[in-house]
Formats: sequence, structure tokens, C-alpha cells
Amino acid sequence: MIEKNKELKCAVLFDLDGVLLDSEGQYSIFWEQMDHEYPTGIQQFASFIKGFHLARILNYFENEDVRQQVLNKLLEFERHMNYEFFPGALEFVKELRSAGIPMAIVTSSDHKKMQALYSQYPEFPTLFDKIVTGDMVTKAKPDPDCFLMGARQLGMDIKDCIVFEDSRNGLIAGRESGALVIGISTTLDRDTVGQLSDLTLNAVEELTVERMLEIQRHHLKS
Repeated sequence: MIEKNKELKCAVLFDLDGVLLDSEGQYSIFWEQMDHEYPTGIQQFASFIKGFHLARILNYFENEDVRQQVLNKLLEFERHMNYEFFPGALEFVKELRSAGIPMAIVTSSDHKKMQALYSQYPEFPTLFDKIVTGDMVTKAKPDPDCFLMGARQLGMDIKDCIVFEDSRNGLIAGRESGALVIGISTTLDRDTVGQLSDLTLNAVEELTVERMLEIQRHHLKS
């Protein structure tokens, strides 16, 4: 068991959907339906927008009236969607907490979506030191700004941070930030994730805190 260590130079930056929450499939169905109702002209729209914050996604719809209709439907969808955690995800987060490792959520989701999540899981915000949402940054993934903000808010050097991501835009953002990137192949195939990450997993539950720290030490020495 790892003891708490205030001198430990390690922090974790978690993406949310597709990493901790098993929700990407639900979102894919929703955005495919929106693209069917209000065609954007973009092939595989639901896959294309993964990792984008909401304002950018809405801009792909043709006018303000349509964007407002889509937004209203999204808010209603998120109020009633089922926020399921991947097996072992919360347990891993709690192990990190017990080890004294700072953690932040870095998500493209906005404040309203997070409130819907908190209504189902009131303890969720207490598990993390900081939560960075998409409406807090000016440049969305694949820009690394969100992860750099997460590191700053934790008082950590980004080079000492470990990013957990699943989407192409998120993986690119993590890589560009200078962090160690652990890719989760819940959204993309393993080969694609492997090209954009330092380590590829099928799920967070495959990793222990001890193993994660070993990987980080090796990464920093290389």
C-alpha cells in the first residue's frame, strides 16, 4: 500500500466521458440523431466532435434557431441520461486519493452537464481537487490549454502530470501539453489510441496506483 507523500511529484488529469463515465455510447446516439434532424454535412458527425466543447459543436449547426433547439434537446437529454461509471473507475480514483495524489477532472462538458452528474452522484466533486470544464477554457481540445489549466490549478508542473484520455482530440491535447498520456480504448481502437498515447489500456481498472507510478518514473527518466 502506498503511503501519503506530500513530496510526491505526480498528479492525475482525468477526462470524464469515456474514461471514468461509460457515456460515450449514449452521446453518440444523441449526436447522430441531431445530425439526422439538422444535417451538418459532416460525415460521422458524432465521432468527429468527440472531445470538442459544446460551443464549438453547436457552431456546426446552420443557424442560431437550430443551435438553440439542439441545445434545449441536449439539456433535456443530460438531465435524464444514466451516468454509469466504468467498472473499477471509482475504486481507482479513491486509491489515488488514499495515496495523496492530486487529481483534477478536465472535461469538455459544461457546468450544466456537471450539475446533472452531481445530482446523481453528490460525492463526485469531493473526490477531486479541481474540476476544469469546457466553459472555463477559451481553446478546446485538441489545444492543450485545458490540461495546462488543470496542472496550474493543482500547482503542478505539467511534466509531472498523467493524463487519462479516450478521444482523438483529447489524446492530442494531452500529448501537446507535455504530460504522460495514458489512452483508454473505449472510444477508439487500440491501434489508434496507441499512436497517440504513452500507454494504452482497455479500461482504467487495468491499472494500479503502484504500476502507474512505476510508468511515470520510467517515463521521466527516458
